[in-house]
Amino acid sequence: MKKLENYITGRWISGDGDGQPLYNAVTGEIIAHTSTAGVDFASVISYARKTGNPALRKLGFHERGRRLKALALFLRDHLDKFYAISYQTGATKADSWVDIEGGIGNLFANASLRRRFPDQTFCIDGEAHDLSKNHTFMGTHILTPKEGVAIHINAFNFPVWGMLEKIAVNLLAGMPAIVKPATVTSFLTEAVVREIIRSGIFPEGAIQLVCGSAGDMLDHVDSQDVVTFTGSASTGLKLRSHPAVLAGSVPFTMEADSLNCIVLGGDVVPGKPEWEIFIKEVKREMTAKAGQKCTAIRRIFVPENKMEDVWKAITGALSSTSIGNPLNETVRMGSLAGQTQRDEVRQQVNKLLVSSSLLYGNPDDVDVIDADAKKGAFISPLLLLNDSPFTNLATHEVEAFGPVSTIMPYKNMDEAIELSRMGRGSLVSSIVTADPKQARSYVTGAATHHGRILVLDASCAKESTGHGSPLPLLVHGGPGRAGGGEEMGGIRGVKHYLQRTALQGSPTMLTEITDVYQPYALGKDPGKHPFTKDYDELVIGDQIVTAKRVVTSQDIDQFADLSGDHFYAHIRDTDFTGTMFEQQVAHGYLLMSIAAGLFVDGYEKNPVLLNYGIDELRFTKPVYPGTEIFVRFTCKEKLPNDKKEEDDINRGIVKWYVEILDTTEEPMVGVATILTMVKRKAN
Repeated sequence: MKKLENYITGRWISGDGDGQPLYNAVTGEIIAHTSTAGVDFASVISYARKTGNPALRKLGFHERGRRLKALALFLRDHLDKFYAISYQTGATKADSWVDIEGGIGNLFANASLRRRFPDQTFCIDGEAHDLSKNHTFMGTHILTPKEGVAIHINAFNFPVWGMLEKIAVNLLAGMPAIVKPATVTSFLTEAVVREIIRSGIFPEGAIQLVCGSAGDMLDHVDSQDVVTFTGSASTGLKLRSHPAVLAGSVPFTMEADSLNCIVLGGDVVPGKPEWEIFIKEVKREMTAKAGQKCTAIRRIFVPENKMEDVWKAITGALSSTSIGNPLNETVRMGSLAGQTQRDEVRQQVNKLLVSSSLLYGNPDDVDVIDADAKKGAFISPLLLLNDSPFTNLATHEVEAFGPVSTIMPYKNMDEAIELSRMGRGSLVSSIVTADPKQARSYVTGAATHHGRILVLDASCAKESTGHGSPLPLLVHGGPGRAGGGEEMGGIRGVKHYLQRTALQGSPTMLTEITDVYQPYALGKDPGKHPFTKDYDELVIGDQIVTAKRVVTSQDIDQFADLSGDHFYAHIRDTDFTGTMFEQQVAHGYLLMSIAAGLFVDGYEKNPVLLNYGIDELRFTKPVYPGTEIFVRFTCKEKLPNDKKEEDDINRGIVKWYVEILDTTEEPMVGVATILTMVKRKAN
């Protein structure tokens, strides 16, 4: 019999003994055993800290991001292998697509975030703060990768996505990972990790895999480590309360199963597009992954005068769902992940049925296609009715982690909001409505208790990713019962693995430390005009002070005619009584244009390829005719720009700090960061 292996301390090893049997969820046959008995978890963690962490920390954000992209491309070449194994977890092709290709999509999405970071091993976080009258003392914040390891303890329902959405973030941040998937579906995770290791894309020690019990792993964590957990709230509480986690103030991110809900707006009636959207969304979320989704709809709130119409429509939709062997192309819902999961669902349903009634399905019997309902972990979709949701509270407290949902009535939007909150915190809630006022009322009233809210109507339904789909650039988590954590979320997610440190000193010193020019730092003599330097020659702090130029009333008149901007303040004969101005004032964009004429270097070709944009443009005081202005122009930051095609020009993005000054110099007239694309040396 096949035995899964753990990838630890740079090698694949089997745990001692026979270990735990793993079953094909469709046939009930044993397909492998797995064990972590005999694993020295102290050594596993030490290996991550001493081998994987230093190797990743040496790489900058851009290099880590490029490797994530390379890994995503590599894994896409092995989809057939992953799909074949995924069917054994009971997942249909559509379920597997979300798990496998959705997980790979997380790698791509996080890889693209590299452009939001500097080409450094650390980054600045937020704005700089001038802390002194004479501009000699300032402060900012920096983020550096923690020196420990990210320990990911995942649930059984998404053995690929659950791993990839987490490691994508910690690897981009520069921390290694130990992945501990739920044992029951760990055979699929192991297959993916084998390919990750075989690729050699990330340095040794960046990823380790534990298939089986976590043993005493958490005994060895300290303050530089990060623990993430996905699963039941009760298990999460035990892990979060571990003595080592508490003693070391170890960051702990929890994403727990929750009683997510959907609300049908009072404006939606049969025949409206939103009616069909609502029924379709409920059916999909009840049957996708056989309801084994932490984001699945568990509670359905409907206006009391539409209850019967809605539950009849839902039961009709569920009755058309074909259940059975996911290898059969006609099947739309597979099995649960195992017999244990089915037993747990039945136990929880029995608790719910004490105060609710069954509208559709049978927890003990189901017709299946190309399978044996008893040998496989199959269960029918189950729709329950709780007609007194404010007094029958089990629906807001008990979760059956399968294709189970309960429909409940509400009288008005205030009641719908109150009912949504009674789940004590969820990962996601949805409202289906075409009425913006109802949508606003629900969102502002319910947002405190939900990590994500989807507003569905006919205008977005076709392209919406749906109630149950967390997205890489948005946070995935929720308050209260949902765990109080946040995963993914774009840059927010990366920051979970970075230490924030307040940094104070002189602008010149902080410029040298951060490699980003800080206002009021001493500039550097570039030796020649910075525009004549290629990307690699440019030095942060390269600075020129331009010649002066007098702004005339004729300049303002001509710019008004050229641009069509005849705002009253730019017209000579305006009566300025009661305005903010004393006389005709120059357009801000005229000043920016004059500034460009002052700092741009001549007519000869140079390494600057194009103007890429302007950030943070501010005009800080009026400029009247006769004012003499000039520019202090400084190389602020450099960012690499990847080629899209092999024959593209090798280039990078350079940010320039532009200070527009008059002869008083304080305060400045205007300030901006302009971006140029600059040629690099050929590879």
